[in-house]
Amino acid sequence: MKFGTFSLLRQVPTCKGGRFTRVLQSVRAVVREFSASWKNGNESKEIDDVHTLFRYCTNLQSAKCLHARLVVSNAIQNVCISAKLVNLYCYLGNVALARYTFDHIHNRDVYAWNLMISGYGRAGNSSEVIRCFSLFMLSSGLQPDYRTFPSVLKACRNVTDGNKIHCLALKFGFMWDVYVAASLIHLYCRYGPVVNARRLFDEMPFRDMGSWNAMISGYCQSGNAKEALTLSDGLRAMDSVTVVSLLSACTEAGDFNRGVTIHSYSIKHGLESELFVSNKLIDLYAEFGSLKDCQKVFDRMYVRDLISWNSIIKAYELNEQPLRAVLLFQEMRLSRIQPDCLTLISLASILSQLGDIRACRSVQGFTLRKGWFLEDITIGNAVVVMYAKLGLVDSARAVFNWLPNKDVISWNTIISGYAQNGFASEAIEMYNIMEEEGGEISANQGTWVSVLPACSQAGALRQGMKLHGRLLKNGLYLDVFVGTSLADMYGKCGRLDDALSLFYQIPRVNSVPWNTLIACHGFHGHGEKAVMLFKEMLDEGVKPDHITFVTLLSACSHSGLVDEGEWCFEMMQTDYGITPSLKHYGCMVDLYGRAGQLEIALNFIKSMPLQPDASIWGALLSACRVHGNVDLGKIASEHLFEVEPEHVGYHVLLSNMYASAGKWEGVDEIRSISRGKGLRKTPGWSSMEVDNKVEVFYTGNQTHPMYEEMYRELTALHEKLKMVGYVPDHRFVLQDVEDDEKEHILMSHSERLAMAFALLTTPAKTTIRIFKNLRVCGDCHSVTKFISKITEREIIVRDSNRFHHFKNGVCSCGDYW
Repeated sequence: MKFGTFSLLRQVPTCKGGRFTRVLQSVRAVVREFSASWKNGNESKEIDDVHTLFRYCTNLQSAKCLHARLVVSNAIQNVCISAKLVNLYCYLGNVALARYTFDHIHNRDVYAWNLMISGYGRAGNSSEVIRCFSLFMLSSGLQPDYRTFPSVLKACRNVTDGNKIHCLALKFGFMWDVYVAASLIHLYCRYGPVVNARRLFDEMPFRDMGSWNAMISGYCQSGNAKEALTLSDGLRAMDSVTVVSLLSACTEAGDFNRGVTIHSYSIKHGLESELFVSNKLIDLYAEFGSLKDCQKVFDRMYVRDLISWNSIIKAYELNEQPLRAVLLFQEMRLSRIQPDCLTLISLASILSQLGDIRACRSVQGFTLRKGWFLEDITIGNAVVVMYAKLGLVDSARAVFNWLPNKDVISWNTIISGYAQNGFASEAIEMYNIMEEEGGEISANQGTWVSVLPACSQAGALRQGMKLHGRLLKNGLYLDVFVGTSLADMYGKCGRLDDALSLFYQIPRVNSVPWNTLIACHGFHGHGEKAVMLFKEMLDEGVKPDHITFVTLLSACSHSGLVDEGEWCFEMMQTDYGITPSLKHYGCMVDLYGRAGQLEIALNFIKSMPLQPDASIWGALLSACRVHGNVDLGKIASEHLFEVEPEHVGYHVLLSNMYASAGKWEGVDEIRSISRGKGLRKTPGWSSMEVDNKVEVFYTGNQTHPMYEEMYRELTALHEKLKMVGYVPDHRFVLQDVEDDEKEHILMSHSERLAMAFALLTTPAKTTIRIFKNLRVCGDCHSVTKFISKITEREIIVRDSNRFHHFKNGVCSCGDYW
């Protein structure tokens, strides 16, 4: 008999209605013909034809039809055919039918056992793999072969089970089979220790490409990217799997040059044309910001799948070129490639960068229609992040509340969303809710690096110390990112010594912790110490990055270290090849401006190769306001309003400068312009933590429960201050009113209300810590120095610019801020 109608089986999955019935009847006729031939004794001749027939069973219906006829014809008694049927059911995803068929094989051989074990493995049922293997070892009377162990080792979910299988492989003599050894290497790389995998690799008498790939990918998966690259030095040749693993290692290790070398190898040996190699190359160049190379790789691809489009779209999204990313998304749709969840996650981020609220809501609606929003938690988390980036924290919270199965990433996104939008107290509150209602969800690295900055913003030192206690228990404080966030929290809450102590406990192999400590010292006005830390960083062989020089220049600016700032600016370009960005130029303008070198600052702006943005002109305007240069301030404001006309802070700054100079007509004009644009001044507030609760005080606010006591305390204090030499400085009253009214306005500033509250509610001679959202005015600065002296209190004030440590009538800033 000849099976000339095998093509009929191919038609079964695509047929509908009557045509499906006719095709299936034809298939059954073919099988009946085979059955008759089998019964006539042509068994051996027809077995090969049966094996061919298996290849054309592409759905469960045709497989069951074949199975039924094999039972009727008694061909099922052949172990080889039965085993093939087991494999067919596993391939089609019906492991239950595969097991049923397997259980009815009378004389099972090793081949049949291997197929059943690998079938469970393919279905992802690890426990059944181990159970089936145990049954095989105990009841079959057979010995496993080299094909048995890879499936079983892949199913192991801990190193204990892996060690047992390792011993059995050693016992049966398959220890050095390349497939078994590669599977053992994968196991030890997944569950550790990696050193066992490397020892096994080094002892192998023969290594094929699979063994090398197993060890290299194992290093990558366990976070040892540099070890993976070092190991690859011994390779004489690479295949596409090796190239992909090494490209991932280059990305993780930050080795761009090595990645380019591997790309060159892949071009020379024809590997770049392989789809998943090209996709990984796009990811590599995207991580290093080389969008031109990303586009070149993408343009050279003959075939592009969904992953290719997702990779190139994500590349532009990561490098903040959302318009190009949107165009690529539209091109992808024209290519009739349907988006998946990853596409929508990138698209949500892209649209949030563009600030397109309407399009963002459309993305949410699309995910709801597709059912992805409720099925895939990553989509829900991406929508929360999208609204948080738009500043729509209420929408982000509503989506978060709607998520059916929140994971730790869900909580992290809403906590960081609140913190990044300035809602520090709400971020801390969400963390506390997570601890109470999260169930089995435990805080991870992402949680700590989200909530600790919120403690920094709110000045919630006690809450931060409580989190520190948790981190001491789980050991995560030694993680470089968590430890850095913790040190940053102490530094920004005024505990610089504790920040420095933590800094020397965490790994300092990259620039991240160094940048944080340099910034903290600069924020406290310790510019000389910041420069010393930078030199110590260089001595330890840590390479500074562009952020390092931003923090260093800012530290020099806050301490008036003009020469040191110029030295750093020059070194950045000549020694490290870092091209200055607008942030670096802004720091230099601020450096000259704070030092009173306003003309030098203006000339520096004119000589810039980049177009000055709002931060550049804003720094000059701020310096003009401090030094009372109204004419130059007016020039700066004209440029500023051209660049960013809707920023209320710059209008307030110019108005304050006119008010300080007594030019009330200018004040009225600026305020009129602001009202016409619908701009509202940010209200001044101060906060402090008392008894684990953050108290907030607004300028001129009379609704606080202790309002009367606080004003009585301030009135008594002012009488004492005048006796020791305090004279109110009315220049800092930005309203044209009588002197008595001006003094009352000064007394109602938020930091003074906070000090009065602290004096009433905290023990004598304890430190007072106050956090203010705006710059401390000159009169409040003088008052705080006097209060620190007559009350014998240390008062630490953090304003929008820096820290001020007041003690015995002296401020750490040296009146330079």
